Amino acid sequence: MALTSVWQDRHARRPAAAASADAGGRYDVAVVGAGLTGLTTALLLGRAGQSVVVLEAGRVGNSTTGKSTAKFSLLQGTQLSTIRSRHPQTVADAYVQAQREGAAWVRRFCEDHGVALQDRDAVTYANTAPGERSLRDEQDVAEKAGLTVDWVDELPLPYPVRGALRMPGQFQLDPVELLDALVAQAVAHGVLIVEGSRVLKVRGSDPVRLTTEGGQVEAERVVVATNLPMLDRGGFFARMKPARSYLMAFRTEQPVVDAMYLSADEPSRSLRDAPADDGHLLLVGGNGHTTGRGGSTRQRLETLRTWTHEHWPDAVETHAWSAQDFVPHHALPFAGPILPGAEEILVGGGYSKWGMTNAVAVSLALSARLLGGRTEWAEVLRTYAPTELRGLPTAAQTNAEVGLEMARGWVGALATRSVREGGLSRVCTHLGGVVRWNDAERSWDCPLHGSRFDETGQVLDGPAVKALPPG
Repeated sequence: MALTSVWQDRHARRPAAAASADAGGRYDVAVVGAGLTGLTTALLLGRAGQSVVVLEAGRVGNSTTGKSTAKFSLLQGTQLSTIRSRHPQTVADAYVQAQREGAAWVRRFCEDHGVALQDRDAVTYANTAPGERSLRDEQDVAEKAGLTVDWVDELPLPYPVRGALRMPGQFQLDPVELLDALVAQAVAHGVLIVEGSRVLKVRGSDPVRLTTEGGQVEAERVVVATNLPMLDRGGFFARMKPARSYLMAFRTEQPVVDAMYLSADEPSRSLRDAPADDGHLLLVGGNGHTTGRGGSTRQRLETLRTWTHEHWPDAVETHAWSAQDFVPHHALPFAGPILPGAEEILVGGGYSKWGMTNAVAVSLALSARLLGGRTEWAEVLRTYAPTELRGLPTAAQTNAEVGLEMARGWVGALATRSVREGGLSRVCTHLGGVVRWNDAERSWDCPLHGSRFDETGQVLDGPAVKALPPG
């Protein structure tokens, strides 16, 4: 079974929106990446009368957004208490406001443009005593931030829990349907969207020059909306950890879950339903790990499959896939200049697996900045702010792990003389880590910063922009 998300399978991709050569010219803003962040930012700027080009390395919907569980929720597992453990309550309050704005914008957009959504409660549950304590902490931070969350002792799930938090009024959708609607509206407002146009370099100012696989583009300002910037300026690769997680879809005769569920304990379990023409779908996710580390990825999918059949034995598998996100050291997303004072290049990303609300919140913050406005809650999302200092211990640990993986990879490769395999170099073209084989997706994954390459060496995920060379 090919690892294609249920959303990607439902929406056949049309031919590329434009040839790379068609992007040549000068624009007010060039947006790198056509996921939820990039397309929302482009639409907001297009509505404001800016000339905008969006440069997408692959096809719209083929990356992180198109592989998401697409939950729009202000109850995000134990994310608020994680933020509170590193920052004052005021920072958690501002983060909640950002999530409110992001979710509200998407709801309005969907209602205005016919994108189907399903209202669902969001539920975070505990299986263990430590999980229960973390839920109590989450409830405390959430209520102080003005959220309404209810404690419940039991859930309509086929396994026991030690308690749960339930938040009403959240929603879910098909993320590729949302992306298609954003594309249509962006194009209607004059935005040019160019697929199959990987950006290789970004240089200069007034204008900024972007070198793509198909030519050069000039822009007054640039927004890098690739979650982890593909530019090494600012060292964002050292401030985030790449995280891979797994998802499966199962057909059931009747709906088997009534809400969007997420466990507070590891291994994580994410549950939601999805409409289907031939019955009902149950989406099951979890078993996450740092990209390129953690052993067999095929086994992680098999464990998820086995767990699902233990609890829903009649469920019939239809799809299996995985997704990548990045977890920043200070538990907050980024929205701002790539370097202090460098307003010509802005970046957005670092969503800690909550990319739906965060992507739109970041888009609102970035577009306001580009258009000369100011959003008070966006101050905690700044790329260079005092909030980052509270993440330094986590950053130090993350980079120590990267150093260990670098050494381990090279020692192993030299010991086995396997720096080359299958006609390819196994040395990542980003910063020289030794890539490892992903047996579920048949890809080469870098354990340092999450770059991924297909069997032929072509780039699947950044920050690398160059293919693995022949070995």
